[in-house]
Amino acid sequence: MSYFTITNGTITSPQGFKAGAIYAGIKKCQSDVLDVGIVFSENLCTAAGMFTANAIKAAPVLVSQEHIRDGMAQAIVVNSGCANACTGETGLLAARDIASATAKKFNIMPQHVLTASTGIIGVQLPLQVIKKGIEKIVVSRDNGHAMARAIMTTDTFPKEIALEAELNEEKKNIVIGGIAKGAGMIHPNLATMLCFLTTDANVSQDFLATALKKAVDKSFNMVTVDGDTSPNDSIILLANGCAQNRELNIDSAYADTFCKILEEVCMYLAKQLTKDGEGATKLIEVTVERAFNIEQARSGARTVAGSSLVKSAIHGSDPNWGRILAAIGRSGAAIDESKVDLYLHNVCLMKSGVIQPFDTDPLRILLDLPEVPIRINLNLGDSSATAWGCDLSEDYVKINSEYTT
Repeated sequence: MSYFTITNGTITSPQGFKAGAIYAGIKKCQSDVLDVGIVFSENLCTAAGMFTANAIKAAPVLVSQEHIRDGMAQAIVVNSGCANACTGETGLLAARDIASATAKKFNIMPQHVLTASTGIIGVQLPLQVIKKGIEKIVVSRDNGHAMARAIMTTDTFPKEIALEAELNEEKKNIVIGGIAKGAGMIHPNLATMLCFLTTDANVSQDFLATALKKAVDKSFNMVTVDGDTSPNDSIILLANGCAQNRELNIDSAYADTFCKILEEVCMYLAKQLTKDGEGATKLIEVTVERAFNIEQARSGARTVAGSSLVKSAIHGSDPNWGRILAAIGRSGAAIDESKVDLYLHNVCLMKSGVIQPFDTDPLRILLDLPEVPIRINLNLGDSSATAWGCDLSEDYVKINSEYTT
């Protein structure tokens, strides 16, 4: 299998996809602000989605879950600056109205439009402002980068990527592109994040949903910023078939190729979300090796990456390895302390449960670097998993203490 990253790749890199964005007036006006965006496919797409595990679900999530039920979609309309969550029947009607306005713009069916919102919870959408913005949006293949900016809230930079792979036997190339947003309320089982993925591959709906779940389990469900989740979390994948390859399904020769590049796209975006965690100065990568099973490996890695004590220690470049052991000890993963190996960067702090001598000053220098790898070998099985988190800084508290004011 060969694949490569497309330079300046984004959600419109796959054939047949267009996007557009505008400043409609939802956010307080700043320079170069965008707050409403649309992704549109020239063809009706097979579609798959995953949504928040939070029992409180925003109106756009409820509408998208309803519309995606038949596995088909052709457009996604998104606003930032207002979450349209906890807004009752009024919010639900607004989400439906926005989908209908987008459908009218492109002369497609309203049920083929998916909706998403992000921003402050408990505020009604400025419906007419958004509908006027939708009317003015111009979609093109050049506007994928604008779409990536339009979905940002407290993000400090847009997250976008596209990968291209060759299907050698068919002499066809397929592309998967994606954008994502999220900097706070990020935790496994989705978070305050939006992710939109597109591909020009021809893919069966069942396989598309299976591949998406597999990719999300390895990526977005393995990141944590602050332990909170949101009513608006949405990941949507559209496949329009413009590459004209033979339909990919679970038995296809290129099924693994498709899954691999989808996972790579999702993992890249997931790590970018974590790097841009609110107030973050460092990316923490936690790998748990030789766990009893994959569920325990994932639980162990996520618990360490999400520990406030570990995150605080990493922020201060403090090699407080006891916090790491305490975190994995409460994760639910089976542990025999006499078998545990622990590494910060490449420095061994524990071998077979025995503390190893190390020089604090050189290790603190390593911990000052922008990426901090933690590796824990449990030596109990054959399963491994990696999770990503970020340090906990004073700026996180400042950002979230002033979010609505």
